[in-house]
Amino acid sequence: MSSLTDSKHKWLLPPIRRNMVVVLAICIVGLILCVIASLVLGSRPVTYHELINGLFNQQADSYGASVVQKRISRTIFSLFCGAALGISGALMQAVTRNPIADPSILGVNMGASLFVVSGIAFLNISTAYQYIWFALAGAMITAVFVFGIGSMGRGGATPLKLVLAGAATSAALSSLVIAIMIPRSYVMDQFRFWQVGSVGAGDWSSITTFIPFLVVGILLGTITTSALNALALGDEVATGLGVRTGLLRLLAALAAVLLCGATTALAGPIGFVGLLSTHIIRLILGPDMGYIIPMSAITGAIILTISDVCGRLIGSPGELEVGVVTAFIGAPILIILARKAKVQSL
Repeated sequence: MSSLTDSKHKWLLPPIRRNMVVVLAICIVGLILCVIASLVLGSRPVTYHELINGLFNQQADSYGASVVQKRISRTIFSLFCGAALGISGALMQAVTRNPIADPSILGVNMGASLFVVSGIAFLNISTAYQYIWFALAGAMITAVFVFGIGSMGRGGATPLKLVLAGAATSAALSSLVIAIMIPRSYVMDQFRFWQVGSVGAGDWSSITTFIPFLVVGILLGTITTSALNALALGDEVATGLGVRTGLLRLLAALAAVLLCGATTALAGPIGFVGLLSTHIIRLILGPDMGYIIPMSAITGAIILTISDVCGRLIGSPGELEVGVVTAFIGAPILIILARKAKVQSL
């Protein structure tokens, strides 16, 4: 009888895997709906016929079809940036064992912004490829600085100390960015969207430049997943399991900086996407980084894309930059998370 029962239920997946399948299906459907909304909605809505022409008829000469073709690159760029920020947030939370870590909260985005703006103002850099390298340098230096400041004193790098160090550093760097931009109108005109973050400038050139950094960041993040699960148990336990914690933190942090630095170079300092996407997935699927990293990528892409659509609708006939929308949503949630978790470590 027991063997019959076992064979009857043998096809059933474990609960966490069933949840994963359900969440993945929901996220894929949500991603498809977000892509359609991004192509159709905006200051100039398009019809179903114009959407089909814009997608499949490259020779279409109607205005609606040309609008769709313009929005295709913007939508893909938004998806890539959202995925990069989602993974970056998940990795930063795992490395720092800080449940409210995020590239924007820890000041990494603003460090990348400062270096790019400085490069434009003083070194006359002008290409997306140059922007990315300057952004990566700024992001890395800022990440090391914030972690160093947050590690000082008794208790080491606690979540609260890291957040305070990141907030103070971000405020200081933001002031420097403004100080560099205000007397130089050409820098301000070129990078005004950096003050809030925008995917409106995303084109095929930006996507091509972004892809190598996205791929490398994803690969580095993926190979650290199992070791990050061990790290969540504590450095002593992880070391006992054979994990080289120093090398692990270096690789995971490098992946996070690559992803958020490249995104910031091309789209500006967009905040809270990594925080929101990772918390949503952790709440549903638990702490396993094997699930959190890929699902945070999908959820981050959804959050950023739908925020971009909302910004276009709210600001019509112009648009409200996506960084404003994500901040409007993310700031209250950050306060709720901080109060609920009392800023405890993972």
